[in-house]
Amino acid sequence: MGKPRVKVPKSAGAGDTITIKTLMKHKMESGQRKDKDGNKIPRKIINFFSATFNGEEVMSVNLHGAVSTNPFIQFDMTVPTTGDLAFKWVDDDGTVTETSKTIKVS
Repeated sequence: MGKPRVKVPKSAGAGDTITIKTLMKHKMESGQRKDKDGNKIPRKIINFFSATFNGEEVMSVNLHGAVSTNPFIQFDMTVPTTGDLAFKWVDDDGTVTETSKTIKVS
């Protein structure tokens, strides 16, 4: 997996709804294609994504082979207080990529 790109507002008002955007660089090989010798290329996809705010899950999704290369995930959430938004991507081979952003309530 590549380095995740995450766009989160740095600040918001208590109770505001904000939009979160994530992009993960990844080939997302479905397991259906063949290489130049006719051998099946093994499946290798991001199969799980989650976002937590101050340790509480706000969004999670199981991904499947039909998801495109470099998956883009966007969702809205209501910000109750200042805190950390943590993101996690899990690959078929068990590789886990994580990052986090802080949102300040003004």
